[in-house]
Amino acid sequence: MTNPAVRDLLDRSNRLGADPANTNYAGGNTSTKGVETDPVTGEPTDLLWVKGSGGDLGTLTEHGLAALRLDRLRCLVDVYPGVEREDEMVAAFDYCLHGRGGAAPSIDTAMHGLVDVTHVDHLHPDSGIAIATAADGPELTRKIFGDRVLWVPWRRPGFQLGLDIAAAQRANPQAIGVILGGHGITAWGATSDDCEANSREIIVTAARYIAEHGRPEPFGKLVYEPLPEPERQARAAALLPVLRGLASTDRAQVGHYTDSDVVLDFVGRERMAELSALGTSCPDHFLRTKVRPMVLDLPPTAGLAETVARLRELHAVYRADYRAYYERYAEADSPALRGADPAIVLVPGVGMFSFGANKQTARVAGEFYVNAVNVMRGAEAVSAYAPIDEAEKFRIEYWALEEAKLQRMPKPRPLSTRIALVTGAGSGIGRAIAHRIAAEGACVVVTDRDAVAARTVAAEIGGPDAAVAVPLDVTDEEQVAAAVRAAVLAFGGVDLVVNNAGLSLSKSLLDTTARDWDRQHDVMAKGSFLVSREVARVLVAQGMGGDIVYIASKNAVFAGPNNVAYGAAKADQAHQVRLLAAELGAHGVRVNGVNPDGVVRGSGIFAGGWGADRAAVYGVPEEKLGEFYAQRTLLKREVLPEHVANAVFALTAGDLSHTTGLHIPVDAGVAAAFLR
Repeated sequence: MTNPAVRDLLDRSNRLGADPANTNYAGGNTSTKGVETDPVTGEPTDLLWVKGSGGDLGTLTEHGLAALRLDRLRCLVDVYPGVEREDEMVAAFDYCLHGRGGAAPSIDTAMHGLVDVTHVDHLHPDSGIAIATAADGPELTRKIFGDRVLWVPWRRPGFQLGLDIAAAQRANPQAIGVILGGHGITAWGATSDDCEANSREIIVTAARYIAEHGRPEPFGKLVYEPLPEPERQARAAALLPVLRGLASTDRAQVGHYTDSDVVLDFVGRERMAELSALGTSCPDHFLRTKVRPMVLDLPPTAGLAETVARLRELHAVYRADYRAYYERYAEADSPALRGADPAIVLVPGVGMFSFGANKQTARVAGEFYVNAVNVMRGAEAVSAYAPIDEAEKFRIEYWALEEAKLQRMPKPRPLSTRIALVTGAGSGIGRAIAHRIAAEGACVVVTDRDAVAARTVAAEIGGPDAAVAVPLDVTDEEQVAAAVRAAVLAFGGVDLVVNNAGLSLSKSLLDTTARDWDRQHDVMAKGSFLVSREVARVLVAQGMGGDIVYIASKNAVFAGPNNVAYGAAKADQAHQVRLLAAELGAHGVRVNGVNPDGVVRGSGIFAGGWGADRAAVYGVPEEKLGEFYAQRTLLKREVLPEHVANAVFALTAGDLSHTTGLHIPVDAGVAAAFLR
């Protein structure tokens, strides 16, 4: 049974974390102190429950808490070796843990344990950080809050900061919290409700002061109006593959595009470049956004070719500057440089592009930079923005403790950072492929002519950080272009396309009409061509290689009765594989195919009447068609959608990195369809 104190802590944490005005995603931590019976001694024991390393306040559960014995934690004060060796204290927290399970204690544990008040919140609200990063922050804090809120000068998170805050609280019993220079806020209270109210008081009071006393245009005049939305979206879709390729120079990244009012206003202001060059201040911000963004210095009216050329130049400069930053501050025991590419790119008139190891990381990096913009606006409105200096940022970015946290992260899945577009993914083989590659880490764009089916599959896979649905008739050239643009805007580009959309009509030659022929060739031959051509534009712009996979058929090489239109269309697809492999190999793009036998169970094609027609051709009941197909194979096994999905994964997960122009049979062994 959950301790009531823990239940109150979780409720408070979830309420605070649900409102971005209080803290950013995964930012800050909360705690409570209480009593539980020691299972060994049977005696009451004072404990600290505190949000552990990682996790998010808005979704915090009991598993995300670290539980520590308060007496042991406070005994660490007596063995604290001083600020030069304070990192050693994090390992000491493990010896204070109570019970099994729970999260690893975070660097902020000392702050919560040493402050002698029952409930403590440490948060990163934009309004609070604005005061914390103002050039005259101490004076503003006194002016805004009097003696209810204290100023604690910047100090890197750790044991000493916990001692500093605890000392300030002891010396000022009337205080409800502190502004942490360059960082955020910490508040406390005798009850959970008091603590939450005090946190909110600091946040709201700071925001109100900025609103009432701030200058109206702290970023200067608007020099670049945003492009109209359709033009803006088109320009973003054109730039994203290029930017993603640049941002992936050291390691592949997923992208996110933001054109919110806050972003469009900031990128159009005259002081944008000056202020963004100062970098972010709160550690939670720059750990995700890097010390500063890459900024395009051309107007939104510049031509696309000129813009792309300039972005390439700026990227080279950014990488050189970042390496110089690393070399200025790196010491013999510093972690190796993790990558010199930007995480944030600002483009006047268009918006912000953010990048990360997965969609959530990319999206959250953008959200954190919006927080940073709000901080800069607030600080400049009432004072001048003065973030912590560059050397301190480096100490945190390349902190041994931060490196250890990164090393603890799970190994990436085989298709992590890959962005896949699957056609005909609303059912059958396409659905199985979408599920399989998503399970292996890919971001998936689920396309289907049936928009409801596409949305259902995308929802099955997960939220928009994992999959998005796009309605698509592959025979429509404009819809194909729009679907690829949607994929680019959703995830930053495309790496893997699966041409799976198909249909079939089982008719003899004499019964096959020109409309029958055109319909099947439009979907499979022409549709695959249109999708491959549009995706190839993105693949070439990205410069990251990629995969195109055709779901062809054994019928591409095996001649059967009453199948002329379908077989010919599949043969067309099969040869497209060879043609495109020859053409796109110079760009590192691999093109391969999968030739399944008839997939009866779970197949949209067979459910649409094709199964009944083929069963009639072979003289078997429709419900026995799968068994019939299996018995004519060498392995006597029925082919299912997941078997085709397995082949797609095998072709694209990396082990076949030198394979292109290949067709893999997934037919349980149909000798007549052997490739020659």
